[in-house]
Amino acid sequence: MTPASLSSLVSLHLRPTTDMSFRRGVVRQSKFRHVFAQAWKAEHCIDDVRVSRVTWDSPLCAVNPKFIAVIIEAGGGGAFLVVPLSKSGRIDQSCPTVCGHAAPVLDIQWSPHDDNIIASASEDCTVKVWQIPDSGLASPMTEAIVTLEGHSKRVGILAWHPSALNILLTAGCDNLICVWNVCTGELVYQLPDAHPDLIYSVSWNKDGSAVCTVCKDKALRVIDPRRGTVLKVKEKVHDGTRPMRAVFLSDGKILTTGFSRMSERQLALWDTVSRRFTEGFVELHPKQMFNNRPQSLTNATCVFQKDLSEPMAVQEMDTSNGVLLPFYDPDTNMVYLCGKGDCTIRYFEVTDESPYVHFLSLYSSKEPQRGAGFLCKRGLDVNKCEIARFYKLHERKVEPISMTVPRKSDLFQGDLYPDTAGLEPALLADEWIAGQDAPPLLVSLSGGYSAPPSKHRDTLRGKPKLVSQDSGTGTSTPTSAAKEADEEAPQPRAPTRETDGNVERPKREDDLLNELLAEMKALRAVVLAQSQRIELLERQLARIEDGDV
Repeated sequence: MTPASLSSLVSLHLRPTTDMSFRRGVVRQSKFRHVFAQAWKAEHCIDDVRVSRVTWDSPLCAVNPKFIAVIIEAGGGGAFLVVPLSKSGRIDQSCPTVCGHAAPVLDIQWSPHDDNIIASASEDCTVKVWQIPDSGLASPMTEAIVTLEGHSKRVGILAWHPSALNILLTAGCDNLICVWNVCTGELVYQLPDAHPDLIYSVSWNKDGSAVCTVCKDKALRVIDPRRGTVLKVKEKVHDGTRPMRAVFLSDGKILTTGFSRMSERQLALWDTVSRRFTEGFVELHPKQMFNNRPQSLTNATCVFQKDLSEPMAVQEMDTSNGVLLPFYDPDTNMVYLCGKGDCTIRYFEVTDESPYVHFLSLYSSKEPQRGAGFLCKRGLDVNKCEIARFYKLHERKVEPISMTVPRKSDLFQGDLYPDTAGLEPALLADEWIAGQDAPPLLVSLSGGYSAPPSKHRDTLRGKPKLVSQDSGTGTSTPTSAAKEADEEAPQPRAPTRETDGNVERPKREDDLLNELLAEMKALRAVVLAQSQRIELLERQLARIEDGDV
C-alpha cells in the first residue's frame, strides 16, 4: 500500500461524524416538524383598536391568561387598552383605558406572578404599575398604585424578574438600567456605566441571576445586576447598524437577531461556554484503520471558549427593514420571530445538535403586523394541542393566531406540555436582593390550568391601601393592628418542598394551609384596622357634638 493511499484512508477514517454526507436523505426527527399556524375567524378578532403609531420597536401588546393590553393612540398623553382575553368584536370609542401617563406609552409588561398587575413605560420618563380589576376596566384609570421615577429620559424597556416577586428592571434612553422593588417603590440597583449608548434589549436568564443586553454599539453583554459588573462582552454581534434583540435561553445560551453589513436580517446563537474541536494528526497502526473505536480520536483537542468569540450558528433570512422580535418558549425550546411590518411569523427549534437552530416553518398572511403579543402556556388550550398563541396587531384590529401540533388522540400530551412556570414566585424581593437565586416554580398543565389562591398575591396591591388611613388629627395606624393580628393569628408552617432535579415543588396541602392562614391574618388585620378607624371617628364626632371642636 502506497503512502498516498494510506493517508487517504486515515483522513477518511477521521472524518467528523457531523459531515452532511453521512446524513444525506435522513430527515431530522422532531415532534414540532408539523406545527401549523392558523388565524382565528373574524368573529373572534377585536376590531376598531387604534394601535399606536409610535416608532419605538416594541411589541405594543402584552397578553396573559386574563387580559390583553394594547398600546393605542391617545391625544395629550399616553394610554393603553385593557380588555378581557375572551373579548371579541368591535371596541367602542368610549371604552375605558389606562391613561395616566403624560406622554406616549412605549412598553407594557404583565407581572409573571399576578395576572392583574401590569407595568407601563413612557416617554414622560416614568414607569407606572397598575392593578386591573378582575372584571376589567369600568372607567378610565388614571391613578397608578406605584410610580417609579429614576430615569432622566424616556423609558422604553421593561422586564419583570422571572422568579422573584415584585422585582422589575427598566432601561431608558439615558443608557441607564434600574432594578426596582415595586412593592416599596425603592430603586434597588442602578447601572449607569455599563452601556455607552442606547440600549436595544434586555433579557433575564432562567433563575434571574444575570441579564443579557444589546446596545447601539453592537455589543452583547452579560451583566450581574446585583454587583453591577459586566461578566462577558462580545463586540459586533451583528455588523449592521439597525437595532438588535437578544434573549436568554433556558440552558444559558443567548439568541440574537440583527442585521448583516449588507442589511440582511440575521439570527445568531451564542454560548457562554462553547465547545469546539481542533483537528490534529493522529497516528494509527494499519490494523486499527478500520476499527471503529473511540480511541481513534484520543489525540483531538477540545477547546472551551468563554468569551463569546464565535457564534454557534448564524442564519441569514431576507433583506427586509423590520426589526425581528424574538419570542422564546422555554418549555418547547422554540423561538418565534415576528418582524414589524412583515406578513410572516417564522418559528425555529433550538437543540444540542448541529446546526443547533432548526427552521421549522412560517405563517404567512396578506396584512403586515404592527406588533404582536405572546400568550404564556397557562392560557393555551391543551385539549387542542395548542403550543403557542400570538395576538397579531393590524392597523385597526387584533387577530389571534394559534400554533398547533396535529395529534389525533384526545388524551393530555405530556411531551408537548412539560411543567411550566406558575404564578407562585420562588423568591420574595428581599430574598433575591440578599443574593438568593432560584428558577421559577413549575406547575402541571394536565387537565388545564386554574390559578390557586396565593399568599403573595396581595403583597403589592394591598400596600398602597394600608399605608395610612387615619386623618391628620388621629394617631392610630393600621400598622399596630396588623402587628396585633400577627400575634393572635396562628403562624403558618413553612412549606416543605420536594426536590425533583433542579425544580422545587411545594406540597399542595401545606401550600393550601399556608394560603388560608395568610388570608385569615390579612382579613383580621383589615378588620382591626377598620374598627380602630371607626372608634377614632366616633370620638371625633362626639367631640364635635359636645362643642369641643
